[in-house]
Amino acid sequence: MLLVAALAALAAPAAAQVAATVEGVQMPAWVERDGRRMPLVPGMQLRAGDEVHAGGGSRIVIKLAEGSVVKLGENGRLRFTELSPTRELFKALLNVLEGAFRFTTELVAKERRREVSIRVSQVTAGIRGTDIWGRSRPGNEIVCLIEGEVEVAAQGEPPLTMNKPLQFYRRVQGATQPVGVVEPRQLEQWARETDLEAGKGAARQGGRWSVLAATVDDQRSALELYDRLRNAGYAAEIQPTREGLYNLRIRQLASQADAEALAEGLRGKHGVVEPLVAR
Repeated sequence: MLLVAALAALAAPAAAQVAATVEGVQMPAWVERDGRRMPLVPGMQLRAGDEVHAGGGSRIVIKLAEGSVVKLGENGRLRFTELSPTRELFKALLNVLEGAFRFTTELVAKERRREVSIRVSQVTAGIRGTDIWGRSRPGNEIVCLIEGEVEVAAQGEPPLTMNKPLQFYRRVQGATQPVGVVEPRQLEQWARETDLEAGKGAARQGGRWSVLAATVDDQRSALELYDRLRNAGYAAEIQPTREGLYNLRIRQLASQADAEALAEGLRGKHGVVEPLVAR
């Protein structure tokens, strides 16, 4: 019965309106929803109120229903404070609580409007069909315009519009700094903080590689390892065999190199002894 419940939880559909989907994950990463913590899985649907976390060395890529892409870097936390998609309007408020992020829009159909704001600690950025990068650290917030236009404002201050590529807005210890221009080399370095890293354990929708974390011969041990891995931010699944064994597997790895990197990272941790790579 416990095993059936665990498997059913994986397939449970979200009750509310779906507005965002996980495109890729460099584990460990998880989502907090309604007081529960679950590992992020490519293809998982997100909704308003969800808070996603990227662990050490992790990256997360999320696609919003209107086509925009949100990336979150390691040790990042992002809350979907509002997600309200309709045919005429896509409205969202994303709250970057910690870490680096990137928001890239796509063209929206003429009949559908977009109202998207991103809050970076005490700074709010209103999106106007653009590409921005930002980071939230204690006493240090950055919003950098890559392309398009963005309006930024700190609480109690008048809004400021940036419309030239590579302009960036920064607050240090609660004080707004003059708008600057970032060097392309620095922007490349910032962008790497939010991009999935090839061959570092990334999982994507449609990924064909997997890691067999363990094979155990009793249900209780399988569930204990399952819980341990998932609580640590790894999307393990239990697969019973005809021989009465239980395989603990992590699927959708993007390449053999990604699977090998994940297996090596898990070796000797969370109860995993000798993980195997499979396709």
